[in-house]
Amino acid sequence: MITNNTICLLPGDGIGLEVIPIAETIIDVLDIELSTKTYPIGWECFQNTGKALPQNTLDAISKTGIALFGATSSPKAFVQGYTSPIIDLRQKLDLYANLRPSKSLPIPSSMPNVDLVVVRENTEGLYIRKEYWKNKTTAIAERQISFHKCEQIAKIAAKLAKQRKGHLTIGHKSNVLSLSDGFFLETVTNTVKNYAPELIINDQLIDSLAHDLIIKPDTYDVIVTPNMYGDIISDVTSALTGGLGIAPSANIGDQCVIYEPVHGSAPNISGKNIANPTATILSISMMFKDLGLHLAANQLDKALYSTLQEGIGTPDIGGNSTTSKMIDAIMEKIKH
Repeated sequence: MITNNTICLLPGDGIGLEVIPIAETIIDVLDIELSTKTYPIGWECFQNTGKALPQNTLDAISKTGIALFGATSSPKAFVQGYTSPIIDLRQKLDLYANLRPSKSLPIPSSMPNVDLVVVRENTEGLYIRKEYWKNKTTAIAERQISFHKCEQIAKIAAKLAKQRKGHLTIGHKSNVLSLSDGFFLETVTNTVKNYAPELIINDQLIDSLAHDLIIKPDTYDVIVTPNMYGDIISDVTSALTGGLGIAPSANIGDQCVIYEPVHGSAPNISGKNIANPTATILSISMMFKDLGLHLAANQLDKALYSTLQEGIGTPDIGGNSTTSKMIDAIMEKIKH
């Protein structure tokens, strides 16, 4: 629940530091009555303070109800006391749904006629992070699927499908995980039928779904899955439309929403001024629409699409522009 007009900016690490600050520029150019305040988070924050998610950052997000998160780097090996702050945020704030839209863009690497949304359960599955050693040579990871979370994610997916084309696909692997995935499939199906009986509901094994997304992505509308499946499948759908540099998302709970470009910290290009701002801009557009700022969202989308149509883009999508040049071009279009 958004309680005021302040957006918490969480740049984090790597290219998050380069793309998240553009929110301030966009809000200023569009002359929107919103303000921003930046808070620390991530691996560098952990190295400096011993905490990847400081309490004051968590408190600020809880108070305002809205944030824009960039990316955090993570150590390749276990580090005592460090856990992924974005996973912690999802669980501490009960951001139970992750929405990742994929829509064709006017760039060479984007397939035509793609317009779908992956709705990923965001707090359970294998990401409850309960791992232990059974013995010296065998590690075990527990997986959790609960009725409450299945019901929550089903209602979010059904509501979205009602607003779109009326078609919902449930991704699962119940032929192997008959208890947990079978429970997910049954609960989501029954919840959707009760909540929105007019929807067309299909279910598909997750490996078959991955295959068909490559072959015929234009046949899908809203896809709902357990946590890890959605994490993987949504990277596939972003590849269809241009890659992780153009993939926006929203982490949604009843009391809070955190918008997030999903490209990660990208240490290989960090500091080179070639990070693609598209995912952040589309995430900001999602935020504006949820805030009821539809005119501002449309202006931003139009300026972005026009810029891409002119061939102004970063190297990851076949362009030769810098991050700053691409942002400047978009801002100029908004001004005029």
